[in-house]
Amino acid sequence: MRQKELRIALVCYGGVSLAVYMHGVTKEIWNLARASRDFLDNAEPGNGVRQVYREFLQRIEQESELRLRILPDILTGASAGGINAVFLAQAVHSGQSLEPVTELWLEMADVDRLIDPDARPWSRVSKWWAMPFVWWLLKRPGNAVSESVAPETRSEVRRKVSHLIRGRWFEPPFSGIGFSRMLHDALVAMAQSPTESPLLPPNHPLDLFVTATDFRGYVELLRLNSPPVVEESEHRMPIAFRARTPAASGQSLAAIPELVLSARSTASFPGAFPPLKVEEIDRLADEHALEWSGRDEFLGKIMPVHVRRETADDVALIDGSVLVNAPFAGAIAGLRGRPAQREVDRRFIYIDPRPDRLGAIGKSREKDVGFFSAIFGSLSTIPREQPIRDNLEVLEQQSREAERLRVIVAALRPEVERTVEKLFGMTLFLDRPTPKRLKAWRNKAQQAAAEQAGYAFHSYAQAKLTGILERLAGLVHASAPGLSLPTADPIVGQLRIALSQRGLTDLANPSGGASAEAIDFFRAHDIGFRIRRMRLLARRLAREWESDPEIDDSALEEARETVYEILAMYFEREGLTPLGDEFAGLSHAVFEDAHGVLDHLSQSRLLPEVDDRAEEMLSSALEKMPKNLRRRMLLAYLGFPFYDVATLPLLRNEGLTEFDPVKVDRISPEDARAIREGGTSATLRGTEFYNFGAFFSRAYRENDYLWGRLHGAERLIDIVCSTLDAPLADHVCNSYKRAAFHAILDEEAESGRCRQSLLDGLRAEIGERTK
Repeated sequence: MRQKELRIALVCYGGVSLAVYMHGVTKEIWNLARASRDFLDNAEPGNGVRQVYREFLQRIEQESELRLRILPDILTGASAGGINAVFLAQAVHSGQSLEPVTELWLEMADVDRLIDPDARPWSRVSKWWAMPFVWWLLKRPGNAVSESVAPETRSEVRRKVSHLIRGRWFEPPFSGIGFSRMLHDALVAMAQSPTESPLLPPNHPLDLFVTATDFRGYVELLRLNSPPVVEESEHRMPIAFRARTPAASGQSLAAIPELVLSARSTASFPGAFPPLKVEEIDRLADEHALEWSGRDEFLGKIMPVHVRRETADDVALIDGSVLVNAPFAGAIAGLRGRPAQREVDRRFIYIDPRPDRLGAIGKSREKDVGFFSAIFGSLSTIPREQPIRDNLEVLEQQSREAERLRVIVAALRPEVERTVEKLFGMTLFLDRPTPKRLKAWRNKAQQAAAEQAGYAFHSYAQAKLTGILERLAGLVHASAPGLSLPTADPIVGQLRIALSQRGLTDLANPSGGASAEAIDFFRAHDIGFRIRRMRLLARRLAREWESDPEIDDSALEEARETVYEILAMYFEREGLTPLGDEFAGLSHAVFEDAHGVLDHLSQSRLLPEVDDRAEEMLSSALEKMPKNLRRRMLLAYLGFPFYDVATLPLLRNEGLTEFDPVKVDRISPEDARAIREGGTSATLRGTEFYNFGAFFSRAYRENDYLWGRLHGAERLIDIVCSTLDAPLADHVCNSYKRAAFHAILDEEAESGRCRQSLLDGLRAEIGERTK
């Protein structure tokens, strides 16, 4: 049975109170991933919409002979979208429930709850002298409430706006520590809810990326031709987490204070909330006796310059969407270093509740730009609506390069396999592949590839050396913030000097192939080569050989398990973890003793020993394989050096390891019209009152949350259908959409969270539109 992974890189835009809609969408991503996990694990079926999704995946297996797993493994967001990304990442990693988060949005995301106690008017007659101004602002002809708020909610909105106006002036009305407490309580409620197994396979990387804005910023140095150095202020502060998925449930993605800091800072809307300072999170940790032993390490990671300059306590963080409202760059960076266990369909899905904003621009073109419109537009609206074209062009370029690489490898294969067969003769397939023989064959193939490459070997070896030195220098740079280096380039230069002193002056041997010094260096440090080699095997197992009826499915699965166990061993040697605590001290002394750094890297990672263990595992697996699969595995494993010589100099982004084109999908009210036409304006209420509408009305939050779930279900079914080579018939997809819609309404009716009249109205529309 063919298998495929539909991997989701999710981008959640900022949108103020439209975060409630985005929560509804992310809840359906969560439900779909849960159904997918249960389906692949043959677990007990769930209920509600989760059961509908499982039946949908079973139908795909029956009709398309494809077992599909949905993996939301890269999650990014800005502002209120960042909050949703944090909660979804915690649920995916830990197996915890998102249900408590729904209560947060519906019950707590109200101005009466968010307002700082010190900002409340102390009586009905507070600021009595301001009442005429309040009346004029809220009830004059053409006022903002009358123009942008539905009639049935205007009195509620006017009452709450009046409270805000008659509260404190010239300070943010909402409580910063109160907001942090709400986020903390939601995370605690998630931890106390019933847990399931994580939604990603064990050891699969999960990336979370949210944006924040450093209000005061810090000075960075730029190197130019003239003058040689200039200063520039930097205000972007990305907050990133990467974790390997645990096998057991209930393990938090990160310390609770770190998740609260991330969510609180990215959604610190200017003027509404006070900027976040670290002391607020320290206060929260003290109130709840939270364990935060990694505090200094975390702050050093997200604000290294401030930590070095001892100004971290003075940092003021405001809303991430001020500078980056659509954090595609963080999601693109998350593509690096991701193993591909099966065929992968990588999707970037972005949630945009307001794609109709251009319509509003068009309607106002006849009017002159007013004084306040120009100020607010330049300071807030325009920066938050920057185009994503540049990000999509980057993805398109990477997809073209991935496709080009596949074409090159496919064209090389016949010649490479003939070369390997000629190099080893029939003994390759007759001899028992012991670890000793595999090692000898591997060394022989690598030397032959180097010798036969001729002049091309020089560029290949230089590309290898440069890539290795840049990765090693990156480890040193990350471990030595005290060096105050803007980049790792000076460290690369120092490592080159050390290698030259060790005799590595020429990478090529005059008689052909690699020099002895180059072989020793690559053997000690070239982890990238090893990972690329095993990924080639994984790709062949997942894509080319899976459809061969001569190869048994169980044999393929056993081979895959071995390949990924070996990959896991190499992955464990990446990063700073295996280098130990003493590496930081050695890194700070790299300009005095680069030899000590190189020796420590070699002795800590012990790659030749990992090679021996890997070949023991591979030879054992090869011995059990049917002959046709064993032959293909050996041809790929021993042929890899020939592929690598030809392709590595072409790879501008060696870290992009899924080697599959990336497709982009959008989820928005404009794209989901199965129930109601009209898009955003016809469905969402949080758009009212300058996108703050849902914070003023529980009814609005219920409406937007429900539409988020319904739109999410519709678009996710569309996206799943689009991954099939032969899509299901329209009436089949529509039947599952209809079933999902009704299941969602049944769940909400049972929970009692939403008004029955709203549920009944939507159910009637569904019945009318989806007959």
